[in-house]
Formats: sequence, structure tokens, C-alpha cells
Amino acid sequence: MVNSIDIHNVLFRRSRRTILADVSLSVGAGENWVLFGPNGIGKSTLVSMMSTRLFPTSGTVDILGNRLGRVNVFSYRSRIGLASGALNRDFSPLSDPLDVVVSAVDARLDNYYDAYDSDVYERARCLLRRYGIEYVAGKKMYKLSEGERTRVAICRALMTSPELLILDEPTTGLDLGGRELVVSALGELARGDQEVNGERPGQNGGRDDASGRQARSTILVTHRLEEIPPEFDHIAILGHVSESRARELEAEVGASEEIPADGGTVLNPAPGTIIYTGSIEEGLTSERLSDLFGMKLEVRRGPASVSASADGGRGGGRWSAFVAG
Repeated sequence: MVNSIDIHNVLFRRSRRTILADVSLSVGAGENWVLFGPNGIGKSTLVSMMSTRLFPTSGTVDILGNRLGRVNVFSYRSRIGLASGALNRDFSPLSDPLDVVVSAVDARLDNYYDAYDSDVYERARCLLRRYGIEYVAGKKMYKLSEGERTRVAICRALMTSPELLILDEPTTGLDLGGRELVVSALGELARGDQEVNGERPGQNGGRDDASGRQARSTILVTHRLEEIPPEFDHIAILGHVSESRARELEAEVGASEEIPADGGTVLNPAPGTIIYTGSIEEGLTSERLSDLFGMKLEVRRGPASVSASADGGRGGGRWSAFVAG
């Protein structure tokens, strides 16, 4: 059985700016991972590579056993489910949400008028029903609330029973109630509860003999501890490379500078890299997060990490961080 994700020594540059450097990560089949880090650290860039929408400048990226740059990504992109605000913005505001969900079948954004069998539409309706938004079928995307659009995106990501599910900041823009609904749904996804017609890749662990698909891996991308469901037990934390490494990378391409309005010189921020991978219990420590965010923080885990939570005491409880002192 191949890993869902194998990233080795990846570097990514855009123009003369190094965004990611020295990135390595392996995600096994059936594992639930959190990709965690502050804003602007390169999480979205890494997600774009994981979802086969961006290629590295150097290093290797293997997704479901397929190396980026060697295999046509459209031959396996339908095996990857992606839900993200950025992808949502690519859909026409006049699109029918049902068509948005169905478009995942061909992993395209522009096939709303293709002919699909009735069972394809029935599966899409079942997903909308499962997430409590069957009523949005026939409406327009621009008329949906942020929470409804988020759930449409999750339905689309699940449409093909993917072997790799990537959820990029799925609670962005949601109020407390909407956030808790989505966090609960994420926990159910990690447990394998939220499926349609009993379909789940590798539902018995490992390979499913009937489909040949391996157990689904789920990646949750976030910068908020309180949005991590208890069911996620692995974490990859993104931080900045060391100052000496940043200087080496700048020297390779020449210092890329921005000139602010006052005429001073501001160097680009240090590139992002993965500073920890492994158990979430060992990764989310007060010391590590204090270093990451540049302030003294205290990390806690309990039945409810915020003043209002719908956690219900699942697993080991939800995470939270407070300014110490």
C-alpha cells in the first residue's frame, strides 16, 4: 500500500521569492492529519501541491503513488477531494450548487452542461441531504450563506469517495454555530461516519477488495487550535526556516526586496518549512507554539476549548491556546 502523500525536500519559488523550502512529509493511507501554522507561512501553497494544482520548483511530490510532473494529473485528480474557499471562488456565482457538487466527477470547473446519469445526481442530492442543505439545489451560489457554501464544498469534495480528502480552512467566515456544525462534520468524516450509501474507500482498513481503493486519508488545514476535532491525531506544523537558511536561499536568487512608501527596504519574510511532524499530543506544546507565534502561550486540551462548544466530550477534547500570564 502506497502512502497518500510523500513530499521530499520540496522548494517552491514564485518569481524571485522563496515561499517554501526543505519541506518533507509522509501521510499514510487512512491517517487523519492537521496541517497547522500561522497565516502567510505557505499552507495554501502546500495544499495546492497536495491537490495537484501546483508543481514544486525542486524536490518531489507523490500523491497516491503518482509523481507530479510524470503522470497526467487529470488521470487521478478525481481520487482527491478538495474543499477550500479559494476553489469556491472559482465557481460562477450563478451556478446551481447541485451542479457544483456534480462537477467533481470529472475534477473540472467547467462541465455543468455535460450529461450525467441520474444516479450521479442522486448521489449529489444524498450528500446535500446528509449535510442538511438539500434545499439549496436549484438555487444560485451567490444566494447561499457562507456556511451553506462551505457545506456545498465539502459535499463536492466527497462526491467521488476520494482516497485523499483535503479541507483547507473550512470554517473561515462562519459564525459560532456554523463553525461548530462544520467541526462536528469534520470529526464524523475522520471517523468515517459521514458517507453516502455506505461508500468509503478502504472501509475495512487498507484496501477495499471490491474497489481497489485504499483507506482514505484526511488533511485539515487550519491556524486555529479550537477548530481541530479530537479525531485528528497527527499534525504537521509549519514555521519559518532559520535565519541562516533564509540568507542562503536569498543568496541563491539575489535578495528580492520590496520598497515601501517611506523609501526604506524590507526583505521578504523567511520561507516556510515543516518544523514538526508526528503525534498531535507531542506537537501542540506551549513551548513550541510560543516560539512559533512569538508570544508566551499556554496550550490546553479539554472537553470544551472555547466558551461555547458543541464538542460533546468526544475523544480527548478540543485544543486551545491562551496568552500566558
